[in-house]
Amino acid sequence: MRNANPWKAAVAAGVLLLAVACGSGGGTDGGGAAERKSVGKGEGRVDIIAWAGYAEDGSNDPKADWVHPFEKQTGCKVNTKTAGTSDEMVSLMKTGQYDTVSASGDATLRLIAAGDVAPVNTRLVPNYRDIFSGLKMRPFNSKDGKMYGIPHGRGANLLMYRTDKVSPAPDSWKAVFDGAAKYAGKVTAYDSPIYIADAALYLMKTRPALGIKDPYALDRTQLDAAVALLKKQRQQIGEYWSDYQKEVTAFKGGDSVVGTTWQVIANTAAAEKAPVKAVLPEEGATGWSDTWMVSAKAAHPNCAYKWLDWIVSPKVNAQVAEYFGEAPANAKACEETADPRHCAVYHADDEAYYRRVHFWTTPVPQCLDGRRNVKCTDYAEWTRAWTEIKG
Repeated sequence: MRNANPWKAAVAAGVLLLAVACGSGGGTDGGGAAERKSVGKGEGRVDIIAWAGYAEDGSNDPKADWVHPFEKQTGCKVNTKTAGTSDEMVSLMKTGQYDTVSASGDATLRLIAAGDVAPVNTRLVPNYRDIFSGLKMRPFNSKDGKMYGIPHGRGANLLMYRTDKVSPAPDSWKAVFDGAAKYAGKVTAYDSPIYIADAALYLMKTRPALGIKDPYALDRTQLDAAVALLKKQRQQIGEYWSDYQKEVTAFKGGDSVVGTTWQVIANTAAAEKAPVKAVLPEEGATGWSDTWMVSAKAAHPNCAYKWLDWIVSPKVNAQVAEYFGEAPANAKACEETADPRHCAVYHADDEAYYRRVHFWTTPVPQCLDGRRNVKCTDYAEWTRAWTEIKG
């Protein structure tokens, strides 16, 4: 998606219903190619699937161009396919026509399970050593002790409210769930099946008897409880959002007064004189972290590895983080940002902050919280539930 600036639409409702285990590999254990042992001379091109704003070549903004310098340095011509949703990325990677993808956590496990991506040999990506430790070997980007990609950036899903309409200032997700009736018709929420995790996180803190330990690991009873909460919330929702500019407009005009947001949206709305603030609620929050993954069928693996190292190098990672509106993954990128406050605003080096963030992870039948005596619900079930919630 692209408006004044590029931000991901992520998973939109009503798109492809992809089961976690489906994919070109057809398996459920990630039977993709083995990790590479070395990086040789580039093949002359690399085919990329990326969120808008991640592979800029100056055509959208002359000041934003980290593609042409890469091409000049490596001889690898970049061919970019911009994707609007995680489901689209998963579908495109199944074709085997792309070398690398900037997948979010709601897609990564699907790609691994399908065998569509290969483990990444981090020793072949020199800049990996400077990636924040909190992004390495996470449930959404690794499996069986192997990294399946190189972390790119991260952000939290925050609670935003209009300071002139919402009082007292909220510090809990109660404002959009149990307390939502107070703002009937003015509540907004993210339009995606993965938003079910936000309800699960709230229930994890407010209804401990449900036994939720991980908002992405829900058995049938736990999913039903989250769905019931979201159906109740649906009665108070004015509109769901996936386009960041539409949310900015809604808060500026007063059509929305409280709901989920990203830091960059809050910054944009405030810059456009909307009386808004955004907070990380007391229960914590969900969030997203993107990972550059390499196709198991990559036709240009050497150029793909060169791209991975380039895109997370300090200067380039800083450029992307500022342009896109996120915390960079490379710790040294904070020394390269044009705005010296960027990393502070996005809590880039605040691991205590991100320990309160539950990053998007694809729901799978094997419970991610470690339970072995129960089957958890998968992403396909969440997608069906989301359609039911929205009616």
